[in-house]
Amino acid sequence: MAFLQLIIELGHTDPQPMEDALFAIGALSVTLEDAADDPILEPAPGALPLWPTINIKALFSDSTHQHEVIDALQLQLATPLPVHHFELLADRPWEREWLKDFHAMQFGKRLWICPNGQRPQDPHAIIVDLDPGLAFGTGTHPTTAMCLEWLDEHSVKGKSIIDYGCGSGILAITALKLGAQHVHGVDIDPQALIASRDNATRNHVSDMLSLSLSDESLEPADVVMANILAGPLETLAPRLAQLTKPQGHIVLSGILTEQAALVHNRYAAWFDMQPITTQGDWARLSGKRIAT
Repeated sequence: MAFLQLIIELGHTDPQPMEDALFAIGALSVTLEDAADDPILEPAPGALPLWPTINIKALFSDSTHQHEVIDALQLQLATPLPVHHFELLADRPWEREWLKDFHAMQFGKRLWICPNGQRPQDPHAIIVDLDPGLAFGTGTHPTTAMCLEWLDEHSVKGKSIIDYGCGSGILAITALKLGAQHVHGVDIDPQALIASRDNATRNHVSDMLSLSLSDESLEPADVVMANILAGPLETLAPRLAQLTKPQGHIVLSGILTEQAALVHNRYAAWFDMQPITTQGDWARLSGKRIAT
């Protein structure tokens, strides 16, 4: 099935009235997007994150006539319709469209993340087969890449690991492929647990991976990894310290470089923190649990 897409340039206008009007006239979906490459990296808790300038896109059945959409929409609005245009879209599996540009990637000296059965030429490569599904985590983002590089550089053989905010399971599965004894993945999104389980099965490590929506039943681990955001990391510091064994390691990412010192100092109460690692605008922190 094809779709008729209406694109409206809202600029700085509040999108809510337009969104309500589009649904009122029968839009199948309505999407807001950044009109000027102004990324929102970490909204405040409970806040609705919006860009300074916005385009709004609405999908209608391809049998819908353009003039009917405009006439109906104008009746819903108290002001003239902003600049707009239509496009005809062929049907595609949109939730997977971005994966067409996802290729095998190397991290460190030996680790490769490979989609859809791709294989590197290196016969000594440690390969993680990955299909992220709808969950976050492919290795393409610096926050994930820096965590993967940490795993490549450190021995996790025979160790227990907690992947806090496991997403697609990429860190958990990589640790298991590198010899970890057991990994417990935690995520508040049920879709993440489905993706993690599917990827673990794909990599033949599902029997060594436990998954849950809560950290209540977790026992302290040799390594705790949390690739989330600076705000939650600050809040979770006492709990993540509690979940790290004495002399165990913690690895933190999802942190903007300007936030790194604050998070670093927060964890210094429990960990001997290492120098901050950065990649672009992002930082990774790591440290060893101080024995108590």
